[in-house]
Amino acid sequence: MKRPFAFRFWMVLITLGMGFAVLAARAFQVQVLDASTLQAEGDARQLRVVTVAASRGMILDRNGEPLAVSTPMDSVAGVPEELLDEQAKWPQLAGLLGMPLSELDKLVRRNAGRGFMYLKRQVNPDKAGRILNLAVPGVSLVREYKRFYPAGSSVSHVVGYTDVDEKGIGGLELAFESSLRGQPGAKRVVRDGKRDVIRDLESLKRSVDGADLHTSLDMRLQHLVSRELEAAWRENKARSATAVLLDARSGEILALASQPGFNPNVRRDLGTDRSRNRAVTDVFEPGSTVKPFTIAAALDSGVVQASTTIDTAPGRRQIGRHTIRDTKNYARLTVREVLVHSSNVGAMLVEQRLKPDALWKMYRRVGLGNSTRCGLPGELGGHLPAASRWGPAEHATLAFGYGLSVTVLQLAQAYTAFANDGRVIPVSILRRDAPVQGWRAMSAQTAREVRSMLADVVSEGTGSAAQVPRYRTAGKTGTVHVATAGGYSEHRYVASFIGMAPADNPDLIMAVLIEEPSGARHFGGSVAAPVFSRVMAGALRLRNIAPDARHSVDAKSDLPGGAA
Repeated sequence: MKRPFAFRFWMVLITLGMGFAVLAARAFQVQVLDASTLQAEGDARQLRVVTVAASRGMILDRNGEPLAVSTPMDSVAGVPEELLDEQAKWPQLAGLLGMPLSELDKLVRRNAGRGFMYLKRQVNPDKAGRILNLAVPGVSLVREYKRFYPAGSSVSHVVGYTDVDEKGIGGLELAFESSLRGQPGAKRVVRDGKRDVIRDLESLKRSVDGADLHTSLDMRLQHLVSRELEAAWRENKARSATAVLLDARSGEILALASQPGFNPNVRRDLGTDRSRNRAVTDVFEPGSTVKPFTIAAALDSGVVQASTTIDTAPGRRQIGRHTIRDTKNYARLTVREVLVHSSNVGAMLVEQRLKPDALWKMYRRVGLGNSTRCGLPGELGGHLPAASRWGPAEHATLAFGYGLSVTVLQLAQAYTAFANDGRVIPVSILRRDAPVQGWRAMSAQTAREVRSMLADVVSEGTGSAAQVPRYRTAGKTGTVHVATAGGYSEHRYVASFIGMAPADNPDLIMAVLIEEPSGARHFGGSVAAPVFSRVMAGALRLRNIAPDARHSVDAKSDLPGGAA
């Protein structure tokens, strides 16, 4: 072998040997000396702390029927940087996501600097599986919960709704957000290259599901009230309609409905005017429905008796610039007849016998002008002017329900005084398992006398359309003109009826309000009272309340006269 060739041979051989030696040394270092360190670094690249979702508590009626439940759903998530390298698969992905390709492009590029993004929230299982089968790098599924409302629109104003993240933003969902929402947990996991979880390592924080909410609602009665109220709203072509049904003894809200309604399962309906719970957020002048409290204040003060005669002739009175009118000249009426015929002049004359602040005190004692604090969000307290601001005109109009404002729920609570021998029972949207004493607003004798008069209002007065076959009912009609910027509209009305049954031992109280009926009728006795009659007939049967009247009655279709 020539010397130059031998030299090159040995140089190559030595170089290769040294290379193999270096590789062997490096392999030894990686596989033996640094193995644990590198393994830790590799694991760290695949280790992630992920959130463990917690289920939101259910909302239930008093019998355990679900009104709001959370169902597990999958949301589609992505890693923007990885998706940008897989644009060839975007058309298929966009198609399954149900969005234009341009929208997917904007979404990914807008989030390019982030490590996580939602592509589609809460997709159905079939679509989620098809998306996963595309095997797009950076795309994965995240387990979440979606709120579902089995009763739909029939109880939507009470239950409310949540946003896409299951945060309550209306109704009971909002009012009891802190107890309904769960506490999410956390765990450490190992992900593979496709970002799929391949192993759970440890639990860092245990998830806690939200607490269930047991309401006072009875869905049998809720469906009944909702159905009848919607029918009346449509039949009378009204702007809105509201009804509340109470347990007369416990104050529990058994049913509450408003029209127009909305479906909480359809997100486009949420947050609109339709989703407002008018029973607590809207106020109105109660009109003749507060006349029983005027009579109660006079009876309690001892200035009149049920048989005391009031001269209402000639059917009108001038108070300053205001003229107080009845629909006709009733001439001489007893206090009982003032209520039966709903005489505005008679109520005014009864109030004039009282001390200046006596009626104001009665209104306050039954809760008018104060929020009921029933547990529903957005509740207004109404408005009751201070007694010191009442002039002669205010004394006159407040005696028959003008000049103050109340909510439907407030008025229903006030009538619990007549049903419970003078004690007001605070209302509640939550189920009560123990009796509530409430507070005394009038004497037991006064409450029973007025309740007897209210039974006469139904049997022979303005509330005849509220009669229920085989049951004695008691209640009061109301019809007021709608207040406008220039005074009161001549052709826009709010019609109402509030009553209880059975009259001698009330089990249920119901208030009905029909706002601006535009059909052929507009009186409370002909628009609102029939709703009370139909609902009460079904509700008393559902609650197995024994009939207290042996004869059957046929509700009259027209009013016998009177202001309401």
